[in-house]
Amino acid sequence: MPSHWLAPVDKYCERLDPGFWAEPLNAWSNGAFILAAAYAFRLWRREDGRGGPGLWLIAVAAAVGIGSFLFHTFAQRWSLLADVLPIGVFIYGYFALAMRRYLHLRLLAAIIATALFAAFNMGFSRLWFGLLPGVSLNGSVGYIPAALALLAVGALCRAAGEKAAARALLAAAGLFVLSLVFRSMDAASCSTLPVGTHFLWHGLNGLVLAVLLRAAILHERSAHAPD
Repeated sequence: MPSHWLAPVDKYCERLDPGFWAEPLNAWSNGAFILAAAYAFRLWRREDGRGGPGLWLIAVAAAVGIGSFLFHTFAQRWSLLADVLPIGVFIYGYFALAMRRYLHLRLLAAIIATALFAAFNMGFSRLWFGLLPGVSLNGSVGYIPAALALLAVGALCRAAGEKAAARALLAAAGLFVLSLVFRSMDAASCSTLPVGTHFLWHGLNGLVLAVLLRAAILHERSAHAPD
C-alpha cells in the first residue's frame, strides 16, 4: 500500500493520539448501523425474503458500520475511504430505489433522476462555499444534499399518495438533520465536552437507516399483496 494511504487523519474531539482505541465512543457507536442492518434483515426474513434491492441495501448498511468502525480505529486515509464509500453507495442506491418503488418511475427515468441527484450532490459544496465561504459545518456540508433529497422525495411521495413512504422519508429527514447538527458541533464542543458529539451522529443515523430500510421492505410486501 502506498505510504500516503497510511497518513493519519485526526478530525474529531475524542482522538487525542494515533492509537487504535483513541476514539472508543466514535468506534463502538457504529454498532448502531449493525443493529439497523440486523433489524432490517430480520424484518426482510419475516416478510418471506422478498426483494433483492432491500437485501442489497441491508448489506450496504452493515458495510457502513464496518467502514466507519475502521475509520475511527485506524484513522488513516485508506480507512477514510472505507468510511465514505459505503455511505455514498447507500445514498445513491436508496435514491434510485425510491424513484422506482415509491414514485414508480421507469428504469431509464429513475437512472436519469439518480444521475441528476449525483451531479447536484457533487456540485453542492462549490455552490455552498460560493455563498457561505468559510462555513464548513465541521465537514458536514457534503451531507446536506442527502437531507434535501429526503425532504423533497418525501414531499413528492405525499403528493403521489404514497403516504407510508412519505412518513418514513420525512421522519428520516428529521432524524438526519438532527444528526447533522451533532456532527457539525463536534469540533466546537471539544473544550466543554472532550468526547465530542460525533458518536451521536452515528446513533441517530443508525435510526435513519432502520427507518429507511423498514419502509423499503414493507413497501415491497404491499406491492406483492393480493388485490
